[in-house]
Amino acid sequence: MGISGLVITYNEEKNIGKCIEALFKVCDEVIVIDSLSKDNTLAIAKEKGAKVYTQEFLGDGPQRTHGLQFCKNDWILNLDADEFLDADAIDFILNKKYFNGNFDAFSFRVKNYLGDELIDFSGWYPDHKVRFFNKKTATPSDSKVHQRILTTNEKKVNVHILHYGWDSFEQIISKKNQYSTWHANQLFNQGIRVSKLKPIINGTVAFLRCYFLKKGVFNGIDGISIALIQAFFSYMKYAKLLKLQRVKK
Repeated sequence: MGISGLVITYNEEKNIGKCIEALFKVCDEVIVIDSLSKDNTLAIAKEKGAKVYTQEFLGDGPQRTHGLQFCKNDWILNLDADEFLDADAIDFILNKKYFNGNFDAFSFRVKNYLGDELIDFSGWYPDHKVRFFNKKTATPSDSKVHQRILTTNEKKVNVHILHYGWDSFEQIISKKNQYSTWHANQLFNQGIRVSKLKPIINGTVAFLRCYFLKKGVFNGIDGISIALIQAFFSYMKYAKLLKLQRVKK
């Protein structure tokens, strides 16, 4: 039984080649759904043997769902372009351990890296994500940001995805700022409304949780920086939602 690798991309020329090569270690096909990249993402993906389709970005969940129709196999390994399987995850898939039990989705642990440095504090490890699932009974949610896989039979397994998402704090802040905009719009469209205290309360709670409860306090300047970034995301998400409430009354 084969496995289809599925990746959604936008301007990922730095990562897509390595991502596709890694996917072909366990997949017999790789499908790339590209959101009209302006760099060499498409050319590199085709050169590496992926089947490439273009689609204007529909949102995180809808974009992944759109890609499922091009996957010939039921089992889907849906990684981001900056994610790679660790050796234990490769072993889990190649040795077909996912057939042990009647599960249709598997949540892997994620090792998040800043450059080459593992961030294993402030709640960033273990960060679980469902990236491997059977499309017959499990599917991405319609959430436009931070989608999840909808399944009734998920299993968490102690194998890992390596996520090389950022080279600097500036990149993390930029992405969190973008995510906060998407998230605020999604909440507004869902009819969710908040009070003026919501950004302050959630930002403060996010900082305290990451810095003290999740042991950022023991990791020097990086610990406080990550906690502040998480607080920034939580604060801005609701601050932007409040602005939408005022503008779109």
